Amino acid sequence: MDTLCTDKLYMARCLELALNGQGNVAPNPMVGALIVHNDCIIGEGYHIKYGDSHAEINAINSVKDKSLLRQSTLYLSLEPCSHFGKTPPCVDTIIAMGIPRVVVATIDFNPKVMGRGVDYLRKAGIEVVVGVLEDEARDLNRRFFTFQIKRRPYIILKWAQTIDGFIDAVRAPSDPIAPVWITNELSRSMVHRWRSEEQAILIGTKTVEKDNPKLNVRDWSGRTPTRVIIDRKLRLPIESNVFDGCIPTLLFIGNNATASVRKTEFAAISNLEIISIDFARGMEFQLLKELYDRNINSVMIEGGAIIINSFVQKNLWDEARVFVGNKFFYDGVKAPVFARNLYSYDELGDSKLFTYRNKNVVELQKEGAPEPEIPS
Repeated sequence: MDTLCTDKLYMARCLELALNGQGNVAPNPMVGALIVHNDCIIGEGYHIKYGDSHAEINAINSVKDKSLLRQSTLYLSLEPCSHFGKTPPCVDTIIAMGIPRVVVATIDFNPKVMGRGVDYLRKAGIEVVVGVLEDEARDLNRRFFTFQIKRRPYIILKWAQTIDGFIDAVRAPSDPIAPVWITNELSRSMVHRWRSEEQAILIGTKTVEKDNPKLNVRDWSGRTPTRVIIDRKLRLPIESNVFDGCIPTLLFIGNNATASVRKTEFAAISNLEIISIDFARGMEFQLLKELYDRNINSVMIEGGAIIINSFVQKNLWDEARVFVGNKFFYDGVKAPVFARNLYSYDELGDSKLFTYRNKNVVELQKEGAPEPEIPS
């Protein structure tokens, strides 16, 4: 087997390791590391939790005989850091351990890194190979790269619709305040898994009024994302589940008299922060900037139709996950319509899942950020 094929084989394992950090490392990227000596894996590691040691440090620490590191290759799914953050620079440890060869899947587009880690290693006399399974590595961390390149969170649209294209039935004022289920239990469990993987979840006023959701993670094990609620006139009942104080919640309201009067009612709710924005200037960009400034690198928008359509119309979305349940409503709230680019299709019992991608992260990189110049 030639060197490139061998490098690809080991890098594929790095990407598998990196996935173990999903839902726990954001806003950091998911990173996997592998150490190989004489075609034998002697160390593995991944970034386990935000603020903890990085993947390469965990891999190095897992090696029992550290003397072997001087004849080994380190595989990394992302360029090692060269700056002080929550942890010291990883390049210093790699150099200190005498590792002679490092294979990197992709450069880190964080401006604090951006080729500096690779440059630092090469100046220390280490052989560095860059670009092995590069596209796969960038897709794995599409949230992180989108955040760095577009300076906004990665945006996932999610909804369920009937076979005839409705996301909600016609509801009378006397109807109970509860979700109208379109899909099956398996689909709902998947949604809870998705919530645990994102940093924020967003809904609008009508979804709260009609469904009174909790927006937490119940049917899966994992972290509950920050709730983001849009209520321009602050008309929602303070007793709504999203104001229970159990989960960090951002409430976006308008600069209007009605909202100002009610703000004091919500001031005592724990874990709730009220943010006033000018809806006349466009809610979407102001909201995304606020999330970006808070280092939130992904948001899943779960409804309703007005909110989802507003992001679609401004082309502010990266991924759409659309369930189609085995039901007909014949009338109701029409599902969003957008230019479709099918990425994948799955069946979950009698429900179907269509996933669409707007632009992949490789296209984003070409549009939004130049490749760093790395000395050869």
